[in-house]
Amino acid sequence: MSAPALSYSLLGTRRRIAIVAGSMLALFTAAMDQTLVSTALPRIVGSLGGLALFPWVFTAFMVASTTVIPVVGKLTDMYGRKPFYMAGVAILVVGSALCGYSQNMEQLIAFRALQGFGAGTIMGITFVIVGDVFPPAERGKYVGLFSGVFAAASILGPLIGGALTDYVSWRWVFYVNLPLGAIALAVLAVGLPNLRPVARSQPLDRLGLALLPGVVVPLLLAFSWAGSRFPWESAPVIGLLTVAAAVCALFCWVETRAANPAIPLQLFRNQVFSVSTAVSFLTGVALFGAVSFIPLFVQGVLGATATNSGLITMPMTMAIALSSTVGGQAIARLGRYRAVCVLGLAAMTGAMFFFSRLGPESSRGDVTLDMVVLGVGLGLSLPVLTLAVQNSVPYTMLGIATTTVLFLRQVGGIMGVAILGSHMNASFDRRLSQALPPEAASLPPGILAQLHDPNFILSQERMAALQAQFQSLGERGSQLFGPVLEAARDSLALAIAEAFFIAFLLCLVSVAVGLFMREVPLRRAHLPEHKEAVPAEGDGLPPSVVH
Repeated sequence: MSAPALSYSLLGTRRRIAIVAGSMLALFTAAMDQTLVSTALPRIVGSLGGLALFPWVFTAFMVASTTVIPVVGKLTDMYGRKPFYMAGVAILVVGSALCGYSQNMEQLIAFRALQGFGAGTIMGITFVIVGDVFPPAERGKYVGLFSGVFAAASILGPLIGGALTDYVSWRWVFYVNLPLGAIALAVLAVGLPNLRPVARSQPLDRLGLALLPGVVVPLLLAFSWAGSRFPWESAPVIGLLTVAAAVCALFCWVETRAANPAIPLQLFRNQVFSVSTAVSFLTGVALFGAVSFIPLFVQGVLGATATNSGLITMPMTMAIALSSTVGGQAIARLGRYRAVCVLGLAAMTGAMFFFSRLGPESSRGDVTLDMVVLGVGLGLSLPVLTLAVQNSVPYTMLGIATTTVLFLRQVGGIMGVAILGSHMNASFDRRLSQALPPEAASLPPGILAQLHDPNFILSQERMAALQAQFQSLGERGSQLFGPVLEAARDSLALAIAEAFFIAFLLCLVSVAVGLFMREVPLRRAHLPEHKEAVPAEGDGLPPSVVH
């Protein structure tokens, strides 16, 4: 190896600030892009048509962004972070421009998938770069900071998207990424060094990398469609799950024989890694599955507007940012992370229990308080899981280990939305049948079918249309609408409470699993092996920048 050995730990303060600033901006852009589109979708459908295809606008982005995370994690371990990170930002920018220029729904869906590849690359590599730049003993402070940025972007996305849609054009929901991405690219091009780990000398597991999407894509599609587009027992869902299971078995067989596997299965023999990935998956199922019901509860049960339901989650964002910063500082000072992680998981569990106790008599203040508790739990626990894994694995596996944790959390979240959503819908249907007044039995089948879809409570237009149908039945129908609406809201509250209780049980299991996490003292040296990272050809580091 002709190049002299060099690690990220030799970078000067100015270079580190540039890396952190560029990475935070890239992460903010990618995270916000996940939620910007939701508020603009009615205008997009009105402009482009293709109402039947609109779910694919989200599905294409989600499948692409989740699938690419473990792939880029492995590739960056072998070929360095900078080329893939810069490519991810560039792909996101190009995809955003093309989305804004789309002339029909098919084009938008294809370009959203392109956006997803860019966003997934950014989200996967960002936390790996934090692991490159800062030694484990310092890393907690910055992992928490990036977690706060991610949370803030997720909350601000719908607000910014709504404002751009109302006052400019829905196309600017995508164009807004262009200046943000361009600035991030410029900062990263100058500030991020192109260091390559020596793992690049190992052979690439092409078969494993090719099989990995064959597991992820059908699995994600199955859980995205199950219970909404298709019944769980339908042929498409069962077929996709069967394909995912078969390819997964083949993938595991290949990985046990590969010289340099795409996902080294021996990582799961690492106690810290196995516990962290299990907790990440469990909290992903509970968190994403349950949190998706909060706007439904606030709008459907408490009667708040869509804007207010978005604002009510902002305290959670602030709690995440504050608690992740405090937790990171505590870890940096004490050099220990297990107690902070378990405390955060316990707070999440308590929040889910409080959510399960909400009902029609609850206030928005009750929901906000529960959101703050949940935010504290998230801020204390999720960043620590990443930190613990990075501290426990060899540097040559930093990328794949970090992205596997993020990947399993994403997969758990998608599964949680599907499973808890199906349970909530079934519970609502059952409870509404029991709660409807006896007079409702004589309602026309068309009206009854609308009542069993809880989404009618969220749309003023649909509710007004349904009320008009009741009024068309005469005085009896007009008098019946109020009791029927009250029964629907009560049934929705109880169904959502059931889903939150299931999430509470999952969080309880995650606490029990988290207690088994082994405490590995945080390394104060940046790398255990000081010759694992070398500068790539052509990436000179002037002394004025390094020192």
